[in-house]
Order: sequence, then C-alpha cells, then structure tokens
Amino acid sequence: MRKTAKLVATAASIVTLLGSLTLAPISVSYAGAVEDGKKLAFNKKKGNCLACHAIKGGKLAGNLGPPLVGIAKRFDKSKLRVQIWDASAKNPNTTMPPFGKNKILSDKEIDKIVEYVLTL
Repeated sequence: MRKTAKLVATAASIVTLLGSLTLAPISVSYAGAVEDGKKLAFNKKKGNCLACHAIKGGKLAGNLGPPLVGIAKRFDKSKLRVQIWDASAKNPNTTMPPFGKNKILSDKEIDKIVEYVLTL
C-alpha cells in the first residue's frame, strides 16, 4: 500500500511539473509574437502597415486603407491571416499587397502580425 501511495504522489508531482512547464512558454511566446508583430507592422521594409493604415502609436499613418481598430470584432484569426496573405482573393480590386502570395513576408511573420493586429 505504501508503494502505491508513493507512486501516485510521484506521478501527481510529475504531472504538475510538466503542466507548469508546458504552460509557461505559451504565454511568453504569445507576448513575444504580439511585440514582434508590432515591430513588423511598423517596419518600412516588412509589413509597412502604416503606409496605408492608421494604427494607435504609429506616426505618419496613411489613410488609403481603413484604420486598424476593433479588428477582433471584424475578423477571426484565420480570416485576418487570409486577408494579409492575399487580400485580392476576396477583393480583386484591392490595393493591399499580397504579403504571403508574393513572399513579402514569411508565414511566421504573417502569423506574428496577425497576433498583433488582433489586439488593436
């Protein structure tokens, strides 16, 4: 009986430890992705979202595209990713560059920008 109780206690400790190790990087990774996404969105050689969109905290914002506010109310993550990947798929007359289709941004960069833009 003692061996069984010890084994159960050890297993519970291991599960708790693994659970905490698994959760910690996710929140750090998400926060890092949002910050990286903001840097990419504001970077003139990458996303350059400010060339066309007004974004809180951005300087010299453009007014060709809509202001990026309340995005999570208008888009879910997958629809926003499609929009950034190739906006012409939904609107052939758009002036928004197809960032993914034309390899302006990598898949990872687009994912980070999506995470950031969803916070606006």
